This record gives sequence, C-alpha cells and structure tokens, in this order.
Amino acid sequence: MKSAYELAMEKLDQSSPRPTLSDEQRKLIAEIEDKFKAKIAEKELFLGEQISKAMQNGQFDQIAPLEEQRSREIQRLRSESENEKEKIHLKE
Repeated sequence: MKSAYELAMEKLDQSSPRPTLSDEQRKLIAEIEDKFKAKIAEKELFLGEQISKAMQNGQFDQIAPLEEQRSREIQRLRSESENEKEKIHLKE
C-alpha cells in the first residue's frame, strides 16, 4: 500500500514529469553538494567553537546571538546550494 506522499508524488510526476539529467549535470550537482557540505561544516565548526568559548567564559548573553548567526548562515548556504543546483536543472 502506498502512502499519501507517494501517491501525491506520482500524480505530480504525471502532470509535470521531471526532466532527466545528463551525466555532466549530475556531476555538477554532486560537486555543488560537496562544496556546500564543506562550507556548512566549516560554519558549524567555527561558530560551534565560538559558542563553546562563550559558555566556558561565562558569556551567556553571547550564546543566543551566535546560535542565531549559525542558523542564518547554514540556511543561507543551503539556499545558495539549491539556487546553484536549480540553475543546473534548468540547463537542459
């Protein structure tokens, strides 16, 4: 038995089938994903260290802004990644 999600995806594919990607497009998308995974990991590591330092030094007022910054930066990078991948998808 198929889930509601699976049925909806099948219906969506019937109304607007997804174009197939070339090997070159798949390669470019994989490179984009790798690049942004590295950037996200770098931000998480750097800001995570800043948060740890603030905790160790008792600077609790700095923790929330750093966590918000980390969240914003990661969201921005994910958005950039999706935009770059979308450009590849549109190049048919």
